[in-house]
Order: sequence, then C-alpha cells, then structure tokens
Amino acid sequence: MVREKLRGTGVALVTPFTKELAIDYDGLQKLLDFVLEGKVNYIVINGTTAESATTTTAEKAEILKFVKQHVKDQVPLVYGLGGNNTQQVIENFAATDLEGITAILSVSPAYNKPSQQGIYQHFLQIADASPVPVVLYNVPGRTGSNMTAETTLNLALHANIIGIKEASGSMEQCMAIAKHKPEDFMLISGDDMLTVPMISFGAEGAISVLANAFPDKFSTMVQQALDGNFKKATELLFSFVDINPLMYEEGNPVGVKVLLERFSVCTASVRLPLVEASAGLRDKLFKLL
Repeated sequence: MVREKLRGTGVALVTPFTKELAIDYDGLQKLLDFVLEGKVNYIVINGTTAESATTTTAEKAEILKFVKQHVKDQVPLVYGLGGNNTQQVIENFAATDLEGITAILSVSPAYNKPSQQGIYQHFLQIADASPVPVVLYNVPGRTGSNMTAETTLNLALHANIIGIKEASGSMEQCMAIAKHKPEDFMLISGDDMLTVPMISFGAEGAISVLANAFPDKFSTMVQQALDGNFKKATELLFSFVDINPLMYEEGNPVGVKVLLERFSVCTASVRLPLVEASAGLRDKLFKLL
C-alpha cells in the first residue's frame, strides 16, 4: 500500500555538484549511502531542494537512473514532476522513466498564480494522466500562491491523488485538512520544524531538507512522534531550532550543502542564480555544529 511506503521521513535529496558545476555522481553516491544509513523511509528525487530549476532534462534523467540503480529496492522513491504549464507536465510523463517510482510529487503552479479553480483543474488533469499516484505539494513561499484547504480536500477525492506535502506554514490550514480529509489521504509536513506538531493531529511524516544532513536524528524524531512519544520527539525537534533558519537564510539548499560539505559528503556548490554560502553563514553554521 502506497500510504505505508510513504509514512515517516522522506528526504528531499539535494543534487551534488562538482566545483565546475557538473553533476557530482561520486557525491550523489555518498549522499545516498549517508541518508540510507540514517534510516530515512523514502527518497524524493528532483524536488525543489534538488535545484531542479537549474538541471537539464538530460541531467534529470541521468540522476533518476543513477538513484534507481544504486538504491534498488532499499526504500521507495518519489519523483518531483510538476510545473506551471499543465500540458508540459502531462507530456513529461511519457518522457520520464517512472518504472520503480512509488509516486510523483507535484508542486502547485508557480509564477502565473492561478485561481483556486485553476489549481484544481491543473491537478485533476495531472492526476488523470499520471501513471503513478500523485502527492500534491503546496509551498506558497516558492509558488507565490496558496492552495487552500478546500481545494486540497476537493482534490483528495480523486482516486490517483494520495496526499499532500503541506508547507503553507499555517497550522490552521493543516488542521482543517487533517480534520476533513478522507482517511486514506496523507497529510505530510513540508516544514521540518512543524513536523512534530503536525503529527500530533494526523500528519504521517515529513519530506525534509534537514534529513540530508541529519538523517538519523530527523528520522528518529519523526518515528518517536508517530509512536506517540512526543516528549522525546520534541527534545529532538528543539535540537534543530537554531540551525533550521540557517538552511534558508541564503536560499535552499545553500545552507544544507554547507553541512554536507562539512560532513565530507559532497561540495557546497550550487548553480546560479543561487551562490555558495557567505563566510558569515558558514561561520554561524560551524559554530552551531
């Protein structure tokens, strides 16, 4: 059952680059080993944390192939496949090798800021066309528009839409989804620091940035919350309070890549328009570590 496969911690995998900004497959292998040793429950490929806006179609295909070959059947894989051109997203299904993929993660359209009806129709067409189940992704901070609880709940009735990564930051909106959703529709935290409270009222885990650098600790936190041990889960959550804002201070995944470089997993290189972390940000991160 897909729901059980995506319960717990999903890591929003970064894309390692060489200093020359080519895909660093040695770094990617180290990262896969690192997060798998940390006992994450599943891996999300080509999400926004993967700098998918600046990887080419050919690179995306190679990264997907590489991850599938190296992960094999150790954990489920989710693939980021969304955009603000509905027809292009649908055409991408035929051009993407989704064999072995448990679900796609499809972000709400950015930039053109559609109405709620536009968002609803966009996802209906994607869900109708997708050969695998669809997890919606609401992240107003990136897209410029919020997908309301009402729109999410209407989409939850579609047989091929199985859940939502909810990163609106609104606990009231998350609670409305949790209260009214179908029983088999998954609420997944898209905000690392809201994961534990969201699990307390019905979320089934998180798709996490921090899990790239702290896979074991983050996975333990999520599992403790899912097991109802909120005292321990909260202690682990509080250990991330100071470092989490630094993940986003100069853009995601700038901060988390500094940590991965410090842990000898991959370089901190990012592609323009992102730039590598400033000396000030690095200093703050290293002092916390």
